[in-house]
Amino acid sequence: MATLASLKLVAAKKPTNQPPVVHRRNKLSSKLFEQIQLATAQSEGGTYAPTRTKTVTNADGERVVVTQLKRIKPWWFVGENGKVCIAIRYGAKVIELSKGKTAIEVTSPAGLIEALETVNAAVLAGELDAQIEAVSGQIRNLFVK
Repeated sequence: MATLASLKLVAAKKPTNQPPVVHRRNKLSSKLFEQIQLATAQSEGGTYAPTRTKTVTNADGERVVVTQLKRIKPWWFVGENGKVCIAIRYGAKVIELSKGKTAIEVTSPAGLIEALETVNAAVLAGELDAQIEAVSGQIRNLFVK
């Protein structure tokens, strides 16, 4: 009991579901993490290929679990002026970071990683909640019949 006495014990209950804004933040943050890993691997000359498991039916009619590579497209591109631009995406839509501004311009691979980490910190702090909500509403409207 002396070991447990050194810890702070509380009566806590795990929430059954998250608010939608927190769920969207976490979703965007996980995608930003993948982009950071992809940029880091490319700057070091390697590849980043995460895997996912998928259940498929084989030729014999049996359901088997297979591991497949997950395809990740980079969110950055070389702009007209030769500098690298990053467009932050939520689903298939590009998030407008500021009025009329949809991309972040960087000059080096190290700047690319740093910019992605900065955006990830801003997402987790809730600074882009309004933009995420707007894009999420646009995507949701596409599914309405």
